[in-house]
Amino acid sequence: MIKEFKKGDLEIVMATMNRDSFDFLIPIFPFCHFSEFSILIINQTSESKLLVSEFPSIRVVNSFEKGLSKSRNLGLQNAKGKIILIADDDEVFKEDFESNILEAHNNYPEVASICFAIEDSNGSLFKKYPSQTKLQLNNLDIFNILSIEISLKKTALNQLNSKFDTNFGLGSSFMMGEEAIFLSDLKKQKQSIIIVPKVIASHPEVSTDDKLNFKQRYYVRGAFLTRVSNDSYFKGVFMKLFFDIKQNKIKINQVFAALKSANKGKEDFLQITK
Repeated sequence: MIKEFKKGDLEIVMATMNRDSFDFLIPIFPFCHFSEFSILIINQTSESKLLVSEFPSIRVVNSFEKGLSKSRNLGLQNAKGKIILIADDDEVFKEDFESNILEAHNNYPEVASICFAIEDSNGSLFKKYPSQTKLQLNNLDIFNILSIEISLKKTALNQLNSKFDTNFGLGSSFMMGEEAIFLSDLKKQKQSIIIVPKVIASHPEVSTDDKLNFKQRYYVRGAFLTRVSNDSYFKGVFMKLFFDIKQNKIKINQVFAALKSANKGKEDFLQITK
């Protein structure tokens, strides 16, 4: 098999905020100097606190907008690598992450997006992943994918003009769900998305979901389900309720409040997207 992708074809597109030095990159690459990789940093900051690169392999876009999805979109817009890896500024890469990503894309050259596995800080898998490569993803698979698991082929992005929905994600009206919406949009455009369960990085366990109370979570879920598939809104809400009750994330006496919050999220999303 001819290898289409080789070392140097991967570009890490990283969102961060208020940086004026590259010190934060040092723990992200514990096995070598960060300048050995192509990195595009989107630094949401102020005009008085700019990040400037003296490394040929490190490019920086200082942005004065707020919102994670806006940062991701700037990254996709300015990326030059043949393969793009979406990254956060608090993860730690494995030494073989680049070779695993390149190998996967060479094995599946026709796939637009390949998603990988992540560990928590203790070395345990972040969630349950398939035991082997999964080529057919259902909606539940896509809804559970984290942004830092996602790699993309630049050619597919250029053809589709794919973007993150700026109504979703940290710093926006609805604080979660931007990566699932992005992948759902790719799937609707008949693009292949697969999971290759090789661990590429570790990441702290705390997530946006953990910081929200159940009403806030259902508010976002109502907007999210309306955005991805309004036809199956009620099915999605009741499935979420079923699993949350089963896992003791909410109590029976909170169901009405959860439904009310979900409907409010749906209404607010429809209002802002009129």
